[in-house]
Amino acid sequence: MFAILDIETTGGSPVNEKITEIAIFFHDGEKVVDEWSTLINPEKPIPYFITGLTGITNEMVADAPKFYEIAREIVERTEGHTIVGHNVQFDYSFIRSEFRRLGFDYSRKTLCTIKLSRKVFPGYRSYSLGRICKELGIEIAGRHRASGDALATARLFEMLSKNRNGSDVLALIPEPTGRFRNLNENLTVADIEILPEDCGTYYFYDEKMQLLYVGKSNNIRQRVTSHLGNSNSKRALELKQRIHSISYELTGSELIALLKESREIKELKPMFNRAQKRSFYYWGLYEGKDECGYITFRLQRISETADDPLTCYNSKKEAREALTRMVEKNWLCQKLSGLYQTDGACFHHTIRQCNGACVQAESVSVYNKRAESLLDGLKLERGNVLIIDRGREPEERSLIRIEKGMYMGYGYISVNDSYLTIDQMLESVCPALDNRDVRQILKNWLKNNTVEKMLYY
Repeated sequence: MFAILDIETTGGSPVNEKITEIAIFFHDGEKVVDEWSTLINPEKPIPYFITGLTGITNEMVADAPKFYEIAREIVERTEGHTIVGHNVQFDYSFIRSEFRRLGFDYSRKTLCTIKLSRKVFPGYRSYSLGRICKELGIEIAGRHRASGDALATARLFEMLSKNRNGSDVLALIPEPTGRFRNLNENLTVADIEILPEDCGTYYFYDEKMQLLYVGKSNNIRQRVTSHLGNSNSKRALELKQRIHSISYELTGSELIALLKESREIKELKPMFNRAQKRSFYYWGLYEGKDECGYITFRLQRISETADDPLTCYNSKKEAREALTRMVEKNWLCQKLSGLYQTDGACFHHTIRQCNGACVQAESVSVYNKRAESLLDGLKLERGNVLIIDRGREPEERSLIRIEKGMYMGYGYISVNDSYLTIDQMLESVCPALDNRDVRQILKNWLKNNTVEKMLYY
């Protein structure tokens, strides 16, 4: 027997988010024999952008049962069933996480229709539920609602079974082979191959659903594959053997993935992220003024000062090379930029590549105007701005809110909401804490990349 299910949630991470709706269609391998669904009170607010996607509001779940009130029914109804889902690891990890909070170890066999679809119907550009159902002529009544998506998954499962003559559907899930040796016995190649080749954050858990590692990538499957193929160190091998399950959250925007990764490492403190380099390994670029009023620059280890750097680098060599390029581009003085130690004129002045600010031969105002041009390219936007970029789906856009130079959070809007006001856009942003690390991420990323739009308000 199969329990074909879908859930809706308050977000993408089973560690922090909760289930808002669940639907299960019970299947005997030939047809649906029963169904069950319910809204669930997540005991936390549903973000605006999630409501925009699913249509599930806080009012709709206010009087719905809490998860602990339906947990026993889920256990009893799915006993002896294989859990089937489209990207089943997402649904299964949320359900297991909810049970873990109740002190119960929920465990079932799983089967993923993404994996099966890739095997049975090869060659499609996308295997998302919406795309593959459209390709195969399966109608989805109620997209992004649990019942609609679960029923569509059941119809897809039936087509997969017919194309495999039913009996050997389970045989499509291979055991770990090749480069994926020494995996945890509960992790299969199927779990890896269903991961998306899209941008987002990914999470490794042990058998107790304790978070081991958080990472980000423009191609989640490729990055996870590199982790699981790495046996070059004792630590890498230990991580690989302890990974019991994997989940992920698509972000669409690489910048949001970077911000999420930074925040979640700080908040959740995953065991295997602690080996990452801390900020005292980095060098920062700092500004100042000399006794004559000229703007100066210096390179310094971030750990040696409490001041916020204009930007930061992985090494002194990288920092010095970058500063040299900026000094030459803006025709600034080597001495005032900390690149040439001397009591007199800098070397560039002797070869007429410096106007002589180092010996007060150039006026402060003229020199500082060029120095401020360098600063403008490094400082985070000081006004109020919404950074609009790609979303997780074609019909979605991401938002990052900066207010008075401080990071305020991120969210998503639908491109179909063409009449959204600024206030409505701001409501879709989930608040987040500002800190030096996220400001550096924003500054460095915006300096080297473009976004769809910067909306000032």
